[in-house]
Amino acid sequence: MSALRGRITDGLYGLGWGAVKKLPEPAAEALFRTIADRVWKRRGKSVLRLESNLARVVPDAGPERLAELSRAGMRSYMRYWMESFRLPTWTPERIRASIDVKDAHFLTEGLDSGRGVVLALPHLGNWDLAGAWVTTDLKVPFTTVAERLKPESLYERFVAYREGLGMEVLPHSGGSAFGTLARRLRAGGLVCLVADRDLSASGVEVSFFGATARMPAGPALLAQQTGALLLPVTLWYDGTPVMGARVHPAVEEPAEGTRAEKTAAMTQALADAFAGGIADHPEDWHMLQRLWLDDLEPRGESA
Repeated sequence: MSALRGRITDGLYGLGWGAVKKLPEPAAEALFRTIADRVWKRRGKSVLRLESNLARVVPDAGPERLAELSRAGMRSYMRYWMESFRLPTWTPERIRASIDVKDAHFLTEGLDSGRGVVLALPHLGNWDLAGAWVTTDLKVPFTTVAERLKPESLYERFVAYREGLGMEVLPHSGGSAFGTLARRLRAGGLVCLVADRDLSASGVEVSFFGATARMPAGPALLAQQTGALLLPVTLWYDGTPVMGARVHPAVEEPAEGTRAEKTAAMTQALADAFAGGIADHPEDWHMLQRLWLDDLEPRGESA
């Protein structure tokens, strides 16, 4: 990213957090729905990639159905941003009223056990709203990681935003995040990780909607190393102001096998839980990048 483009991007996000939260809610909803529709109509790279990804999730969908899904997907994605820009102004009561969490007992019982809990989520719905519910309704702090965005000022905006919602945010790069996460879990704490894409060499290959993708090893490794529970979570919008959420049963560590074999099995179990949630609500999966290995450029480009 060039320095000029970086400053423009940072400025636009700053405008979002500064101005969007001041708009009347109906005006903000209409604005972001209009942005979504205009971006979708331009048929740019991100929209085409989303449509290609959705074609794997809904393999029997024809061109018209895929177009409908991608348009709904862009509206869902822009709803995520509209809510995220406004979340810092929401009261705890508003946050509680904006999410309906099913099977939350898996999370609360896990925390009560003192084992520590890893929540692993795909890019579904609004994971920041789910995190805000954890810190405000359950009153449980948690630790997460964030990609080190460029420019640095943009990364700092995202860190400040999430810390303002009660999260501890660690940089994804630098190598020290894993150790800090492990210490939090050994102390009985909570770690939340978005975990449906990792095209690096450390990613674990999984079968996902009939083809091979890579997902992060971190959630499974943390659970093995610390004894923490590993709980998949899926999120969705259902056409109302309330976002749905489900905490799934724990992914168990296999009784036998090497660490690598256990990690592969546990990551595949996460992928299967994610796939169920994505298949039920494909329009709410905000995957606008390449994911499957056979979609990558021949030279291994991970864009």
